Amino acid sequence: MDLNAVWFVLIGILFTGYAVLDGFDLGVGALHLLARRDKDRRVLLNAIGPVWDGNEVWLVTGGGALFAAFPEAYATVFSGFYIAFFLFLAALVFRAVSIEFRSKLPWRWWRATWDVGFCLGSLIGGLLLGVALGNIVWGIPLNAEGVYTGRFIDLLHPYALLAGVTSVALFMMHGAIYLHLKTEGALQEQIRSWIRPCIIFFVLTYSLLSLATLLYVPRATSALRGQPWLFAVVVLTVLAIANIPREIFGDRPGRAFLSSCATIVLLMALFGLNMYPVLVPSEPNVAHSLDIYRAASSQQTLGIMLIIAGIGMPLVLAYTASIYWIFRGKVRLTETSY
Repeated sequence: MDLNAVWFVLIGILFTGYAVLDGFDLGVGALHLLARRDKDRRVLLNAIGPVWDGNEVWLVTGGGALFAAFPEAYATVFSGFYIAFFLFLAALVFRAVSIEFRSKLPWRWWRATWDVGFCLGSLIGGLLLGVALGNIVWGIPLNAEGVYTGRFIDLLHPYALLAGVTSVALFMMHGAIYLHLKTEGALQEQIRSWIRPCIIFFVLTYSLLSLATLLYVPRATSALRGQPWLFAVVVLTVLAIANIPREIFGDRPGRAFLSSCATIVLLMALFGLNMYPVLVPSEPNVAHSLDIYRAASSQQTLGIMLIIAGIGMPLVLAYTASIYWIFRGKVRLTETSY
């Protein structure tokens, strides 16, 4: 068994789980200010209230797994992207504080302030996630020791920013569909009117990002050229995206949400398949790239961690499934609601 490849897949699954689950949380936050009434904003908050902190467990677990399995890649990414990750964590913290503090007082200015904080935290969080992925696809300057040699401003190039905007668009679409599932009445009809612009926004940005990747990052599509069967994943991705408006206009929001989840899973799969076996590509000196063998822990460590993962991941899955089962159905505001 190639333990290095196994851990590459496992870490990909963890980060994909985070993108699917916290993706709609971030999307709900990005759309939050579109709801005008205080009651409607409370409904939006309570749509994610029982699950948002559990969704972030996948991010923590993925980061811990990356540290244990590929410590050199972890060190390179977290030191090179230090300011970006600090801003991302600050956005998540401020977003969480906004959820908790927003309804503590009835004053309009108080609630409006935390509403803006919740929205900005969600937008910045989604943007920075996309910027990070965009830089990994583009490649970053590394020296022979695998240390990032650029500056923070170098990470904000046009391709990475386009990836960030595409990430925000994807999460907004994902979040709007989730809200359509969790609401009813006039608010649900209002949210339904948000979905079409969100889909158009995502399709446009994703098309531009795909074109930019083909033109300016040919290395990122080398796997597709070398293994034509991977085009099946591309076709499935396009079909999943195309099925979202079909299900929405057919008044099948549950299927639309599953298609949105499938879109994120397939996009992450494309990212992983095109990156493999590289974890952090170096640009312009490709020889300095970190792959799953150069950056890995010892085989003994990977083996022990695999046993731990075999025990821990089913627990995480069971916890996540139970929470979503318990809080299934439409949102109802009560005395304990946000």
